[in-house]
Amino acid sequence: MNQSKPKGFGTRGTILIIVLFLGFFSFQTFTNYPLNILADLYGGSTTVAMIMSAGTFVGIVIQLILSRFIGRIKSIKKVASIFGVIAIVCAWIEAALPFYLTSVWYVVYFIVNLTITIYALFLMSIIAGQWFPRRKGTVMGISTIAYPFCNGVIGFFASSVFAGETPAVFSSFLPFLIAATAGLVLFLALVTDYPEQCGAYRDNDKSFTPEMAKAMLEEEIENKKTTVWTTGHIFACRDFWCIAVTCGLILLAAIGAMTQTSTIIGYFPNLNYTVIMMVIAVFGAIGSWLLGVIDTAIGTKNSMMICVILMVVSGICGIAACASGTGALVVLSLILLAMFMGASSNYTVSAAVQYWRREDFQGVFACVNPIANIFNALAPTLTAALLFGGGGVNVTNVFVMITIAGVIGVVLMLLFSAKHVKAVDDKYRTAAGKPLDDALANRK
Repeated sequence: MNQSKPKGFGTRGTILIIVLFLGFFSFQTFTNYPLNILADLYGGSTTVAMIMSAGTFVGIVIQLILSRFIGRIKSIKKVASIFGVIAIVCAWIEAALPFYLTSVWYVVYFIVNLTITIYALFLMSIIAGQWFPRRKGTVMGISTIAYPFCNGVIGFFASSVFAGETPAVFSSFLPFLIAATAGLVLFLALVTDYPEQCGAYRDNDKSFTPEMAKAMLEEEIENKKTTVWTTGHIFACRDFWCIAVTCGLILLAAIGAMTQTSTIIGYFPNLNYTVIMMVIAVFGAIGSWLLGVIDTAIGTKNSMMICVILMVVSGICGIAACASGTGALVVLSLILLAMFMGASSNYTVSAAVQYWRREDFQGVFACVNPIANIFNALAPTLTAALLFGGGGVNVTNVFVMITIAGVIGVVLMLLFSAKHVKAVDDKYRTAAGKPLDDALANRK
C-alpha cells in the first residue's frame, strides 16, 4: 500500500485536538493557578506546592500500576472518562469552596491534581498516539499550546480575582470551568479509542480502505496482548531511561519556573507581570507548534535536543539577569522556557510512538509518562524550596537548577540511540519466536 501524505486532521481528529487542548488547559488552570496566584489564601506557596506534588505523585503511582496491564484494557476512553468526570467535578468544588474551609480545600485540590494528571497527561495522550502515530508531534504541538495560552491569561485572572475588596475566586475561575466542562463533554460524546471506531483513519490517511483499517486495528489490538516490551523489559532498556529522564528534566524546568512566575518577575520591580505573561504566551504558542513540527519532520530526538539546548541558554540568561539586575535578560530567559513549555508534554507521547512499534506504544508510554511526571511532581516543591528555603527570595537558585537540568538533558540525548532500541527489539522478538522485520529501521 502506498500511503498518501495526510492532509488536515479530519473532523473527528480536529475534535480530538480540541479535547486535548482543553484537557491540558484544565490541568494548567486548576493545578497551577492556585499555586501561582492564590497560594496566600490557602497557607502559602510551600504548603500548596507540597499538596500539588503529592497529588501528582499519587497519580504517577496509579499510572505505574496501570502500565503493567495497559495493553489488556479494552477501552482507554472508559477509564479516562471516570478520571475526567472526577477531575472536573472537583475543579468546580475547588473554585467554589469558601476560604475558611481550608482543610477541605486541601483534600479537593489533592484530588484534582491526582485525577487531572491521569486524565489529561496520561490517558488522553495514549488516545492521541493511537489516532496520530505518524503525526503525533504536530498534533501534540498544537494541543499543548494550551500551556502558554494559560500563562498568557493568568495575569488577567489575577487581576479579576483581586479586583474587589474580597477575592472573587469562583467568578474568576468560571470561564475556565465552563471551557473545561465543554472539553469533557466533547470527549465523552465524540472521541473514540481508535479512529476506525468512528469511520476515521490513522493520521487522517485517506489511502486506507475501511477493510484495511479494520484489519490493521484488529491486528494491533491482538499484538498488544503479546507485546515483547513488558514493563520489566522497558525498565531494563537504557534508551528508555535516556528518553524518560530527559522528558522529566524538561518538565522540571518548565513547570517549576512557571508555577512561580509571579515571584520571579516580581524580583525585577520594573517589569509588568501581565504584559510579560502575554509575551510568554505568544512565544510559548510558537515554540509548542514549531517543536512539534520539527518532531514530525526530523525526529523526536533532534527536537528534544533543541529543547534541552534552549533550557541551558535560558538558565544562563536567568543567572546573568539575577547577577546584573537586568530585567530584559530574565524576560529572555522566560521566553526561552516558554518555547518548550508546551513541548514538555509532547515528547512522552512522541518518543513512545517514534521509537517503538505501534502495538508497543501503550506499554512504553505508560512507563515513560509516569517516570517523567515524577519530575513534574517534584517541580513545584523543589522550585518553592529553592526560592524561599534560605529565608529570603533567591531567584538565582531556580535558574541554576534549569541550567544543570539542561546540561544533563544534552548528555542523555547524545547517549540515546534509535538503532539500539531496534537491536533490543530484535533480541526480544527472537526470544519470543516472533518474526524480525525492518519496522523500526531508520527511525529519526
